[in-house]
Amino acid sequence: MSTRGIGYTYLITGGAGFIGSNFVHYVLATYPECRVINLDKLTYAGNLDNLRDLATERRHEFVHGDIADAELVNKLFAQGIDVVVNFAAETHVDRSLGDSTEFLRTNIHGSYVLLEAARTHGIKKFIQISTDEVYGSIEPGRSSRETDELRPRNPYAATKAGADRLAYSFFASYSLPVCITRASNNYGPYQYPEKLIPLFVTNLLEDKPVPIYGDGRNVRDWLHVQDHCRAIDVVIARGVDGETYNIGGGNERENIQVVDLIFAYLQKPASLKQYVKDREGHDRRYSLCSDKIKQLGWAPQVPFEEGLRATIDWYVQNRWWWEKLKSGAYWEYYRKQYVERESRTRRAQKR
Repeated sequence: MSTRGIGYTYLITGGAGFIGSNFVHYVLATYPECRVINLDKLTYAGNLDNLRDLATERRHEFVHGDIADAELVNKLFAQGIDVVVNFAAETHVDRSLGDSTEFLRTNIHGSYVLLEAARTHGIKKFIQISTDEVYGSIEPGRSSRETDELRPRNPYAATKAGADRLAYSFFASYSLPVCITRASNNYGPYQYPEKLIPLFVTNLLEDKPVPIYGDGRNVRDWLHVQDHCRAIDVVIARGVDGETYNIGGGNERENIQVVDLIFAYLQKPASLKQYVKDREGHDRRYSLCSDKIKQLGWAPQVPFEEGLRATIDWYVQNRWWWEKLKSGAYWEYYRKQYVERESRTRRAQKR
């Protein structure tokens, strides 16, 4: 970051979640004169343990609250916000298929509240964190570009697309300095254990089966969370207002290939692979063209196999962090999502 960042105050929303907490750590470690206000509702994926090492960090202020709470948000902006990075969102596709109400409230209305406060109080940059899922399923042989049509195929992706375009509208209508980023699948430490990599790693560490959707050949592009943090920083520094930037890791893998790498590294038997009925509207492939952000000087630095091994090691070494998460409400969700789905798969196979 150039001198533009000296003494800046960041409002990072969803900063107790996976990517948000990694970005909070990144900013504080990279820019010693910057301050972070971290606003998080602490829903199921928000976890104060992600911030435990910042308990005595005076440049970090945690605020427990909702981005859809306009009164609270405006009080925070009145402190003098320079940069907003909006990670706050309901994120899991499976959860959105069950009930999308909170996805609409948080992802769209919450983003509106933040944008309106930014317009009222004035800021230097607003980064809306979107996703590659807004493009929908991508055919083999091509990759999504920022100018492609948005074709979200599940409620989660649809609400992210809505917030994405709402953010752009505040640039077009009010000249708010907005940039939108659309990243591929992130992985790394502090990821809630219902996502593919932490789910499979933690299950295998407990010698439990891992649920593989369909034939396991859905393709995702994997991006290490630290590479994502560096990309966002580049967009804050050099991104053109009103523009959208894809952030891809350049690591396309079939899900089953990722599963096999995890099994091999942990030396677990193939008998723990459990194929379950595919989920509704499961996009076959995501793929991003990241040429545009590379023109700003960014490129991914973490090779996938190396990053995956380091991520697995983190979960091995931090059982205290994830073991307490995989109980209570988590287990009830897991039972409905995977155990019952596996039972339905078996019944269908017997017919």
